[in-house]
Amino acid sequence: MNAINDTFLKLKNAGEKGLVVYLTAGDPDFKSSLSYLRAAADGGADILEVGVPFSDPTADGPTIEAASRRALAGGMNVRKALELVHELQKTHSTPVVLFGYYNPFFRYGQTSLWKDARAAGVDGFLVVDLPYEEAGVAIDEMRKEGLCWIPLAAPTSGIGRIREFDRAGSGFMYLISVTGVTGVRDMFPPEMLSWSGKVKSAVTLPLAVGFGISTPEMARQAVRHADAAIVGSACVKIVERDGRSSRGPARLCQFVRSLKSALR
Repeated sequence: MNAINDTFLKLKNAGEKGLVVYLTAGDPDFKSSLSYLRAAADGGADILEVGVPFSDPTADGPTIEAASRRALAGGMNVRKALELVHELQKTHSTPVVLFGYYNPFFRYGQTSLWKDARAAGVDGFLVVDLPYEEAGVAIDEMRKEGLCWIPLAAPTSGIGRIREFDRAGSGFMYLISVTGVTGVRDMFPPEMLSWSGKVKSAVTLPLAVGFGISTPEMARQAVRHADAAIVGSACVKIVERDGRSSRGPARLCQFVRSLKSALR
């Protein structure tokens, strides 16, 4: 069984909600990025989303855009992101989703990418700008390598289309809580809870809610009808603030621990 599927099964059996943590690969440099990923795992992240930086994002807000610029300036790319995951897997068994945009993956070479990713320890992919209708070959090739294709559903997707994502996807479904881009928010829009409840009743995959979660209380709200909360910008903010400081990973670990505690 894929490690992502196994993780959600264990969470379900334990009556526990999951925590997915996003960090940008190579931010602020390779060595520090590895330390932050390890800290997130030590803090209790059930799944790690490792973002491959891209120069022209469409769904990332200013915090993750800035992280991508820092990482790209340091030479991070798809191959080095795979090396980062490989190093992480030497010390931690936390499942990893490689998160990114289609252009860098296409330039790498898709058939090679899925094989190399699996060898590095990646468990699944989330490709932000690859429409479901155009992803058929990629999904089939991922599946052959034992990788999950994580579908991304927005408030504008429509339940009929979301059911199609559900049938094609594996691992979990990433449910965007708001229209717009990533970024720390103070609260969810009032319709978010009813929206997530409607999607949960329509799908069979575990449901993980992301975009805007900045506090343990928001994480707790996010999982009222879902199986996991996804926290990205709030974690990347810690990396932005503390950078290469030895205090940074410890602060991230503490923050992740507080999020996970709220979900138990």
